[in-house]
Amino acid sequence: MSNISEKVQAVFQEPGCAKNRAKLEKERKKGCTKQLQPGAAAGGCAFDGAKIALQPITDVVHLVHGPIACEGNSWDNRGSKSSDSLLYRMGFTTDIQEMDVVYGGEKRLFRAIKEAIDRYDPPAVFVYQTCVPALIGDDIEAVCQAAKKQFGRPVVPVQSPGFAGSKNLGNKLAGEALLDHVIGTEEPSNTTPYDVNIIGEYNLAGELWQVQPLFDQLGIRILACISGNAKYREIASCHRAKATMLVCSKAMINIARKMEERYGIPFFEGSFYGISDMSDALRNLAGLLVGRGAPAELLSKTELLIRREEQKAWEKLKVYQKRLAGKRVLLITGGVKSWSVVSALQEVGMEIVGTSVKKSTEEDKERIKKVMGEEAHMIEEMTPREMYRMLKEARADIMLSGGRSQFVALKAKMPWLDINQERHHAYAGYEGMVALVAEIDRALYNPVWQEVRLPAPWSEG
Repeated sequence: MSNISEKVQAVFQEPGCAKNRAKLEKERKKGCTKQLQPGAAAGGCAFDGAKIALQPITDVVHLVHGPIACEGNSWDNRGSKSSDSLLYRMGFTTDIQEMDVVYGGEKRLFRAIKEAIDRYDPPAVFVYQTCVPALIGDDIEAVCQAAKKQFGRPVVPVQSPGFAGSKNLGNKLAGEALLDHVIGTEEPSNTTPYDVNIIGEYNLAGELWQVQPLFDQLGIRILACISGNAKYREIASCHRAKATMLVCSKAMINIARKMEERYGIPFFEGSFYGISDMSDALRNLAGLLVGRGAPAELLSKTELLIRREEQKAWEKLKVYQKRLAGKRVLLITGGVKSWSVVSALQEVGMEIVGTSVKKSTEEDKERIKKVMGEEAHMIEEMTPREMYRMLKEARADIMLSGGRSQFVALKAKMPWLDINQERHHAYAGYEGMVALVAEIDRALYNPVWQEVRLPAPWSEG
């Protein structure tokens, strides 16, 4: 447990975090530690966060050391796609029982690792610590080390028991596992001046595939995407990249910062949502690559590509602009989407009546103010009752949120669109912006809303 405590404390003192930098030195040393309250893991515990961050590594075995209910909290509703291996879609658990609590579950874990390697022959096994084995003292680091020595392949311990904290903490603990046991352990077959890493992109609904063709046209190679559509060996050798784009600082800024410290890889935070943000992302990556030795002509090639793609996108968006201009949107999401989607919707003339910032960093909030103005309506916490009242009073024409909020919108008889990880539509890049606007238009103008708002025949006098 002391090892977990030390790791949690180190993550809480993350110097790359804007909130931490704003504190006085004495307060900074204390980090973000606070006593957990009952129910604090509602919405995702540290184990859940680690699983979310690493599960999109598609070719490894993700083995959960704990009761079957932990793995039973199915990850499969998240829409991260793979272009190759589907091993990541299989659930592996040690399914510890009452007798394991009495005698310890380390032998059961070792046997499970052996069985997974014998049956599936993965390049690596990721072992996730959960609450029960952590409380009884199972040393998964020692078990993983012994298994690695005996079976001759990486067995990565992910120290993320649920009681350690929130889902966001689990994201960072997953990043620490990659930094400690994976990144820098192998070398790429070849390197180029155009190699980049993408951190915090999960290839939801195949969004990475909307962006990668743009990189291909510029000759930019994604050495590793952490962790959407990733392979183990790509991440193990990603320390040879020339630049990094950080898509979600809330989740994985510790990886980007430490890779800059250890390997000299510069990074910036950007977004693939919206036309202007996509263009800025391409410009920033090209600028970092040229600064690290890529030919200067990459900058002019990038501008040509941006001009061509923006023109094509705006041509397709013309049909929607008149229909959507002035429509009011309530955005209940968090992190990078709290500002990147705002910017995207404003580009087609929509008005954002409020955006949630519960899961957003201070830098995210500053970006919101930049795109929405100082009077931006940022929502720290909104109960379902308040959400319902806002929609019922027609202060918004549509709500964009995760699946858990959809029933509030449906009860208020208002259009709703899924913007979170369970969605089936990809909204990244220029094509994704057109797809997002098309889906909003389809939801807003669906004739069903006129029907459900009519009074029931039996209620008419």
